[in-house]
Amino acid sequence: MDLPTRTQLRAGDRAAFGLLFDAFASAVHRYATRWTGDPSAAEDVVSLTFLEAWRLHEKLRPEGDSVLPWLLGIATNVLRNTGRSARRHRDALQRMPAPPPVPDFADELVERAHDAARLAAARRAIERLRRAEREVVLLCVWSGLDYAGAAEALGVPVGTVRSRLSRAREKLRKLVAADPELLPRSETATGGRAFAARSNQKG
Repeated sequence: MDLPTRTQLRAGDRAAFGLLFDAFASAVHRYATRWTGDPSAAEDVVSLTFLEAWRLHEKLRPEGDSVLPWLLGIATNVLRNTGRSARRHRDALQRMPAPPPVPDFADELVERAHDAARLAAARRAIERLRRAEREVVLLCVWSGLDYAGAAEALGVPVGTVRSRLSRAREKLRKLVAADPELLPRSETATGGRAFAARSNQKG
């Protein structure tokens, strides 16, 4: 797939932004889904991310390789903002009367249950981290950025990314060891060994 150049993007080339979307929309969607746990919400994040990328195109650095760290940095800011809005929305809903019960459609979701359980379990653990630690885990472990890419996305030094990720890994190991409920049921029975192995491999 042809990728747009930074020069084209900085110039506001519409065709280049079309190529940018084709190349990286799925990566932004995966990142947002892992952050929110909601593929539908992630679609909104993708739209907002590319709108912001268009608005900020002149601020893209002229030098560098992949522009994915730049996009994920924008997505991170979008997610921070939407997270604050979602919390305000939840607080408002909690003040309203409880809705009537919803029918159980679990049978229709059987094929997705395993992956959903893994994602939910991982998110439960990650949500106990500080926001800065959560972000480096999502960028480095789940989105595959290296330290330099994550540093560019977050606007922090590479050393900061390293230290945050190290702290996050140690906290996750302790959290899982102390609370097996953070694992899917199939992995809880093994004492979390599979989770720990994957964490070490990602490390």
